Amino acid sequence: MRAASSPACLSPLLLCLCVLQRSYGTPSPPSPTFTHNQTKLPDSDKDSHHRPKRGWIWNQFFVLEEHIGPDAQYVGKLHSNSDKGDGSVQYLLSGEGAGTIFTINELTGDIHAKKSLDREKKSHYVLHARAVDRFTNRAVEPESEFIIKVQDVNDNAPKFPDGPFSASVPEMADIGTSVFQITATDADDPTYGNSAKIVYSILQGQPFFTVDPKTGVIRTALPNMDRETREMYSVIIQAKDMAGSVGGLSGSTTVNISLADVNDNPPRFPQKNYQLYVPESAQVGKAVGKIKANDEDLGVNAEMTYRITNEEGAAIFSISTDSDKREGVISLRKPLDYEKKKAYSLNIEGVNTHLDPRFSYLGSFKDTTTLKLIIGDVDEAPVFTMDYYIMDVYENAPAGTEVSMVTAQDPDSTRSKVRYSIDQNAEGDALFNIDVDSGLITTTKSLDREEVAWHNITVMASEIDNPNLVSYVPVTVQVLDVNDNAPYIATDSALVVCEGSKAGQVSYLLSVFFDLFFVVVALV
Repeated sequence: MRAASSPACLSPLLLCLCVLQRSYGTPSPPSPTFTHNQTKLPDSDKDSHHRPKRGWIWNQFFVLEEHIGPDAQYVGKLHSNSDKGDGSVQYLLSGEGAGTIFTINELTGDIHAKKSLDREKKSHYVLHARAVDRFTNRAVEPESEFIIKVQDVNDNAPKFPDGPFSASVPEMADIGTSVFQITATDADDPTYGNSAKIVYSILQGQPFFTVDPKTGVIRTALPNMDRETREMYSVIIQAKDMAGSVGGLSGSTTVNISLADVNDNPPRFPQKNYQLYVPESAQVGKAVGKIKANDEDLGVNAEMTYRITNEEGAAIFSISTDSDKREGVISLRKPLDYEKKKAYSLNIEGVNTHLDPRFSYLGSFKDTTTLKLIIGDVDEAPVFTMDYYIMDVYENAPAGTEVSMVTAQDPDSTRSKVRYSIDQNAEGDALFNIDVDSGLITTTKSLDREEVAWHNITVMASEIDNPNLVSYVPVTVQVLDVNDNAPYIATDSALVVCEGSKAGQVSYLLSVFFDLFFVVVALV
């Protein structure tokens, strides 16, 4: 009857979902929560028997992602209580993916997904459902919106997008010291099942390190890990989803862990005794040698200073620290003389400058060694017995008169013979001669004190074996006076005495010159 199809007589339309249960043991989706999305109708739509309002009633639609079966995947069913099975009700679908991804059987209301979906690309689709009378095209129910949610399956393995990683921890760290926290990501749905529930484990790096299965924090597992023994560790961490259960997907990454240096090693001299040759001609203030203690630590932890601990050695030598090369540079404080002392012994100490009190139990962070310095003999020029000589000789002495003798000797242990000579460029070289072997100085002519009372010469001494080594000494010769000149009056003028001069009155001063003085005679 036509009256039965009028709006006032329509029975409420119920939209039902028949959910396809997952095969192969996948957990079922949550129990559907029915939502009444009722569309209010005009009062004229109410009949005299006060029938309930018409409206959509549905629960959540789900579709399993990554479906690979040969047939389209069944999603659910739209059904109207007004549908008597006679084909008069037509079901229509619109919205996201309608027609391209989702299809509906217009007669039965069955919805299928004809394509495989990826939840990680799109997690849900918003669609609109309509039920119309096939013959009149009038709406049985107004259009209503519903969602098809793509249900997650475990199709994504955990990943470490920023790996591999690098980390560092101090050597000798306590057990359980935190090194690094690693985090994996899983594209699966974290709100559904265990597909994105990750558990961490260590595949490589035991027994040195452990990883917390929940937090991914890597910690030290052994005490006294020594950088000098092993510095680098390659630790492989695995992240497995499904809470680590069998069948879960996994991913791994590498964490390269280095042990950072601490000052846990004292300096050490490779030898307890050293020997160094130093020529006696070494210059004061100049470096004569180097010594080095080794320290297995790095940077400031290996810095050290050196010092000479014995007084005798510290009086003649000094030591400074070359910070770049970490060497002790030995320098000369005072001149060396092989003939006086042929060897010195230095007690040298190397001490770390930056100490770590945590490792004081390991002992003192210093070391000592002995350096023996052998002084080398250098061929030196002859040395005169005096710094200068003063001699004398009487004037008028004949040529060949002996004046005096100079003496020089070779300071070296070889005691080479010495030859003497007078510097030809010095004053008075033509007045004196010197014996090449004995150093005896003689005159070459008679000297006159009244002409030159002092003569300066320079005497040279050289080794016979090495004539290039020459020493010089100044010699001063004084000419001594003898009485070789008669007195004389130093004037040729006549003496005039005034008439009438009284007795005792000075009339003239007369100077009489002798060799060494003059006499004044007063004529009265």
